[in-house]
Amino acid sequence: MEILIIIFKSIIIGGLVGFGVGAGAARMFHAPKAQGMGAFRTLGELNACAGDSASHFSFGLGFFFNAWASSVGAGALTQDVDHRIIPNWAAAVLMRKGKRPEDTLHNPKKMAIAGAIIGVFVVTFLNSTASAIPESLQAIALKVLVPAANLLINPVMPVIFWLAALDSGKRSGIWGTIFGGAAHLVMGNAVPGIVLGILIGKGVDDGGWNKVTKTLLISVILLFILSGFFRGFDIQLIQGFNLPVPEWLIDLHKLIGYEVK
Repeated sequence: MEILIIIFKSIIIGGLVGFGVGAGAARMFHAPKAQGMGAFRTLGELNACAGDSASHFSFGLGFFFNAWASSVGAGALTQDVDHRIIPNWAAAVLMRKGKRPEDTLHNPKKMAIAGAIIGVFVVTFLNSTASAIPESLQAIALKVLVPAANLLINPVMPVIFWLAALDSGKRSGIWGTIFGGAAHLVMGNAVPGIVLGILIGKGVDDGGWNKVTKTLLISVILLFILSGFFRGFDIQLIQGFNLPVPEWLIDLHKLIGYEVK
């Protein structure tokens, strides 16, 4: 009886979440004329898949295993369910026959319906399997699913996105490679950098080096500089060359609570 209640509630929650996420993600493509709903990375990751159904599905699949492991081991759904899995799988379903993104991914009505259906299946599956697995098996499931999810997220997903960047054009390939490499060094995962590189490359292809693309490039560079500083990457880089770290830099890091070893 308890499992039936969980399934019933999951269907309602999954449908409502998927409907809102699907419609909101599609509306982001119509900003500022329409108010969107979603994270910036959702829009960037949807764009990075370049309207390819297989790319959307594989991207969502990588985070599905991670969400499944979290659901089984911790009993909680991660943000990847609504930010990445549902919108990308909804897009994959709509574009499975090679349909144009403008007629599918950018259509709030179609994305809302597809998102609701995907949400029902995803949330119901995650919640029902998490509740059905005995506690003694949850630890074993974590040991199996987490490594598998980590392999999909890194290095499989960065390779897929890098290939998508190369396929998107010369500029997208170059900037995706540059920022992907920087993201891998600074953040440990190349995907965010590749996505930003694709956005810059496509922006230049569409409108040239205008005020918007120049601002975006400067913002991304500043993002990497600040991210590297707060993560202590500058210290690690200097130490990697066997050079002494300046005292003023050590003191500066101490101000933000980073201990230089």
